[in-house]
Amino acid sequence: MEAPGKSESSMHLDTVTFNEVQLLLAEKRTSLSAMRTGIAVFAFPLSVLSVLIATSKSYSVNEVVQWLVPLILLNVGLVALGIYLITRAVVRIRHYDRMIDKLKNKNPRLAELLD
Repeated sequence: MEAPGKSESSMHLDTVTFNEVQLLLAEKRTSLSAMRTGIAVFAFPLSVLSVLIATSKSYSVNEVVQWLVPLILLNVGLVALGIYLITRAVVRIRHYDRMIDKLKNKNPRLAELLD
C-alpha cells in the first residue's frame, strides 16, 4: 500500500536518501571518535612534560639526559600523531557535512528533519 499522493519510486527515493544520510552520520560519528582519540593522544605528552617540569627539582638533567631525550622524541611523535588525527577528523567532518547539505537541498523533507 502506498501513501496518498506518493508514488512507489518517490518512497523508494526517500528511503535511499535516508539510508545515505544515516551512513554519512555514522561516518561523521566515526570521525568524531577519531578526533577524540587525537585529542587524548595530543594531551598525554603535555601532561608527561608537566610532571617532568613539576618534579625537576628532584633530579639533575645531566644525570637523566639519556632518558629525557628519547622521552621528548616520543612525546614529539605523539603530538604529531595527535595533530594528524585531529586535522584528518576535522577535514572529514566538513566533507560529510557538505554531503549532507547537498542531500538536504535535494529533499525538503530531509531538510525539515535535520534543521
